[in-house]
Amino acid sequence: MTAAAHAIRPLISAETIARRVEELAQEIAASSLDNLIIVAVLKGSFIFAADLIRALHRQGLAPEIDFIFLASYGAGTASSGEVRILRDVESELQARDVVIVDDILDSGRTLAFARALLETRGARRVRTCVLIDKEVPRAAAITPDFTGFQCPPVFVVGYGMDLAHHYRELPFIGEVAAT
Repeated sequence: MTAAAHAIRPLISAETIARRVEELAQEIAASSLDNLIIVAVLKGSFIFAADLIRALHRQGLAPEIDFIFLASYGAGTASSGEVRILRDVESELQARDVVIVDDILDSGRTLAFARALLETRGARRVRTCVLIDKEVPRAAAITPDFTGFQCPPVFVVGYGMDLAHHYRELPFIGEVAAT
């Protein structure tokens, strides 16, 4: 599959994303989290997490950052329903405040899995921050603590999100047009 195989319709501009990331950093900073660690869910959140961490720095915070690599999609556009850990968090979480940063909340399985996992590791508080909250029925009951944007039930790419390993580099969030 080549990158030219899909038409992408822009939904959220790079400028709008940048403004919202700054607002999210303000919301997180105002939530009085201590000994903060950001846990970014790979791969989709890497651009969002990097921008958010720099925005948190501008808010006077200096969180530690770690990563967890979870998979439920593979190369398709629908979740397999099973969440697998491909790379685990390496940092000690005992008695720490954690913000899980993820690109998109749809079925809820991945975020609910990550939250439950980090809670069992002794985190004092686990909060969730998603760039996109897709307006779809959830398979897992979870509501993010911090949300960038609501999104209609369409498949989106860009700003780190992909379709079969394409389109992560787009500076905006776009809808993959139906073929």
